[in-house]
Formats: sequence, structure tokens, C-alpha cells
Amino acid sequence: MLAESLGVQNWTYILVGITFTIYIGIAIWSRANSTKEFYVAGAGVSPLANGMATAADWMSAASFISMAGIISFAGYDGAVYLMGWTGGYVLLALLLAPYLRKFGKFTVPDFIGDRYYSKTARLVAVFCALLVSFTYVAGQMRGVGIVFSRFLEVDINTGVIIGMLIVLFYAVLGGMKGITYTQVVQYCILIFAFMVPAIFISIQMTGNPIPQLGFGGELADGSGTYLLDKLDGLSTELGFAEYTEGSKSLIDVFAITLALMVGTAGLPHVIVRFFTVKRVKDARKSAGIALLLIVILYTTAPAVAVFARTNMIETVSNQPYENVPEWFKKWETTELIVFTDKNNDGIIQYVADESKNELVVDRDIMVLANPEIANLPNWVIALVAAGGLAAALSTAAGLLLVISASVSHDLIKKIIKPSISEKGELVAARLSAVGAVCVAGYFGINPPGFVAAVVALAFGLAAASFFPAIILGIFYKRMNKEGAIAGMVVGIVAMLLYMIKYKLGWFDDVLPDKSEWWFGISPEGFGTVAMVLNFIVSIVIMRFTPAPPKDVQEIVEHIRIPSGAGQATH
Repeated sequence: MLAESLGVQNWTYILVGITFTIYIGIAIWSRANSTKEFYVAGAGVSPLANGMATAADWMSAASFISMAGIISFAGYDGAVYLMGWTGGYVLLALLLAPYLRKFGKFTVPDFIGDRYYSKTARLVAVFCALLVSFTYVAGQMRGVGIVFSRFLEVDINTGVIIGMLIVLFYAVLGGMKGITYTQVVQYCILIFAFMVPAIFISIQMTGNPIPQLGFGGELADGSGTYLLDKLDGLSTELGFAEYTEGSKSLIDVFAITLALMVGTAGLPHVIVRFFTVKRVKDARKSAGIALLLIVILYTTAPAVAVFARTNMIETVSNQPYENVPEWFKKWETTELIVFTDKNNDGIIQYVADESKNELVVDRDIMVLANPEIANLPNWVIALVAAGGLAAALSTAAGLLLVISASVSHDLIKKIIKPSISEKGELVAARLSAVGAVCVAGYFGINPPGFVAAVVALAFGLAAASFFPAIILGIFYKRMNKEGAIAGMVVGIVAMLLYMIKYKLGWFDDVLPDKSEWWFGISPEGFGTVAMVLNFIVSIVIMRFTPAPPKDVQEIVEHIRIPSGAGQATH
């Protein structure tokens, strides 16, 4: 049969080629001719299309590639990402989206600049938006590089550059209009690519076609053993903790979950999606639709993690290296799987004891390698590659738009050159998107950690900077510019310093041990502490400084009733 005679690489070329052709075709068809089309797709997107685009924007390479990888290795502890990211989306949909849509400004710096009647507040918000977006986009570009390096058999750096060129084309040409309709297609591709292998493997391992049920079900081998019990046993045999038990402290679990939740609510590339619809009612509808679409992937991820972990341990642990399957050798060439035969016996020792462990597996490969480990057909393996690229590129495009809007609209149009023409602003937006892609590519080639960890830091930065300013701006009319600016500066500086010290190790010769973390909170969770600092500083400074002007207080009263909003303005 033709399907079987085509290798994984050929299938990848076919499927990735088809999907990229669709993305580029949409970009040409929906070319943006005005700043309104470039920034908010002309504010005429239907709730269903916007819900699908929001889901694709939301489900990045971290959700598709890395989240199941983290859960696969961290077990119970990985649940913080599920709780934080899903809960955060609910928070955004209910607490912020309708009110921001009523306010009518389509970028976070625009909201902060106008609500806090200050160019300084706008500048601080632009800096924070750029910092969050660049940190986040670095994770997406690394995801693109990983997919290309394995399935098209190029090195990771070349993969990042190919991804940069594709996303540049449709983001710069189509703007939000092109990105929106591309993301609708990308959602369909990524969810299909995530679910097909999950269903196949669930049937293979448990006989149940629904992965969410297979995950907690009995094995299909007739032994009567539950899948999770088997994985617990395999883990403890190798010296790891039981898969279903956590090792993180309660305070760190709480801090990471909350940082991811409130960071979500402050993510500029997701917030802007609610301005692409006509009415506040449509913003609510599209938020609900997006949540349902997101839940499909998020409830499947733990099952994929368990399937992949079980299959990997059974396939490679205590096996002779000369007998390892082809997928293992292929991933070895990417250096994302490394085998070092420490005792020269030719047997792969995969154990918890670092001094004896001979196998290092990058967490980011688990979802991508999963269909290969389970011996699924080549077209399914290639489909997962296309899905991973769709997830990474959809979010990268949304982030690039935030970066270009922050520079062209919030910095140039609102501060540096208010007299700039619409055509000039559109040119500036496109040029800043080009610059952003180049910087994103650099971070993709030199990332500060694996995809989900990098992305988690972006959520921490968003939590530390934007969330208090947005919440207080909507619900507390006495909140003034002095308090908001001081809070944002203190929050972002605290988060940055902690991240630089404990994640990047710039202040020390060696990376500090986790025993030195403040209150036992990891860098991924420190956004919660920085956010609390932001709230405290904002409110204290506000108490000792003048109240906002009367017209600003009236605007706050007005947006609390999230209905009757007009068009998004700029």
C-alpha cells in the first residue's frame, strides 16, 4: 500500500506542505489594508471563528508539545500546568474579557495608557508587553525547531529559521485578519493531530477509544491491572517516586497554579482576540466556545502523558542498545535523547539515580515521539508533526502581532509621532513584526530552558505586571496612575530579578539550589509573590496620591456594565 511505502519524512513533507500552503493562501486572501484590519481583523469576526482562533492562539507549543511531556516526567506535580492554564482562561473569560471589550482599546498598553491617563503608564505597559511576548515566543520557536529537526531531519537552528520565515509571511501580510482565519485552520489541524494518536494508543493499551477513560482504565492484556497502577510500579522499580504522588511543596503548587492563572488573564495576545468581534455579547460567546475547544486537548494531555511514559519505559529500559527501535536512533541524531553507556555493558540503564542513569530524554519530545514508540502508522506520526507546528505557529503569530502593535501603535502613534498617517502606522507595524521575528528566532535558537518552562516564566511576568493594573483599573475607580505605575515597575522588576537569579543563574557562578528559593517557591511560581507585591505597592501609593480625574472615574463606572459597547477604537 502507498500509505505504508511512504516513510515518515515523506509523509511529513506532504502534510506540512499542505498545511503551510493553506496558511500562506489565507494570508494572501485576507491581506490587511488598514490598521484596523491589521490589529483587530476589522472587528467583524464571528464568535465561532473567534472562539476557534482564540483556542489555537491559547494552545501553544507548550500546550501541544510540552505540557504532556512535563506531566509524563513530573506525574502528579505536572497537574499544576493543567489547573493553572485552564483556570486562568476561565478567569480571563469571566473577569476581564467583557470589560476590556467595553472599554474598546485593543491593546493592553492602550487600555493602561488611557485608563491611567499617562504616557509613562503606557511606556511601562509597552515594556512589559514586549518582555512577556518575547519570553513566550521563544518557547514557540524552540517548539518549531524541535519538530523540524526530527521530522524533516534538519538541525534545530535551521528548523527555527524555516518557522520564522513562514510565520513572518502570514503575520506581516495578513495581520490579525490573516492570523484569525489561519488560526481557525490551525485549531482543526492541531486538535485532530493530538486526538488521533491518543485514540489509537488508548485502544491499543486499554481497549477504550476515549483517552480520558482509558487513562484511568484497566490494561487490555487481561491482567486486570489498572494502567496507572502499572506505571506506578514501573516508576518505583526504577527508583522514581510513584507517578501518582507529588513531590512539590503545597505552597509551590499553589504559587505556580495561581501565577499561571493570573498570568493567563494578563496575556496580551489572548486579550486582543476579544476585540476582533462586533459586540460584548460576542466576546462572551467566543470565550465560552474557546473554553470548550481548549478542554478537549487539556483533558486528553494527562492520558497522552501516561501512555507515552509507560511505552517509553517498557521499550527502552534495560534493553540492549543494539536492539533499540529506529525511532530511538532518529531522536538521538537530534540530541534530544542522549545515551551514555557508563558501565560499558551495552544495556540502557534508565534509573532515578543520576550517577547510574545512562539515558537523558528531553521532555519536549514525548508527545512527538509517542506515536513512533507505539508503532502507529507513518501518516499518524507525520500528522503529529503538522499539529505541533500548527500549535507553535498559531501562538507565535498572535504574539508577533502584540509586539508589532505595541511598537507601532502604543509607542510610535501614541507617544513618539502622534501625527503619523494610517499608511505610515501600517508600515511601522509590519517592520516591527519583522524585527520581532528576528529576535524571536534568536531566542528560539538559544532558549533559556525547555518549552513549557520558558512559557511558564512568561505567565509569571504577565501576572507580576499586568494583572493588578487591569483588575484595579476595571473594578476600583479610585485607582490612579501613580499607584499603577509604581505597582507595575515593582512587580516586573521583582519577577525579573528572581528569574535571572534562580532560573538563569546570572548572579552566581552556579545555578542556586532549590533550597535557596524564597518561601520554597520556584521561579515559575514567583509571579504570584510579585503580583501580591504589585497589588500592595499600587494600593499604598494610591492612598497618598491624588484621585484620578472625574472623567476617568466615569469611564470606570461605565465599563462595569459590560454591554452596549461600540467598535474597538484606536
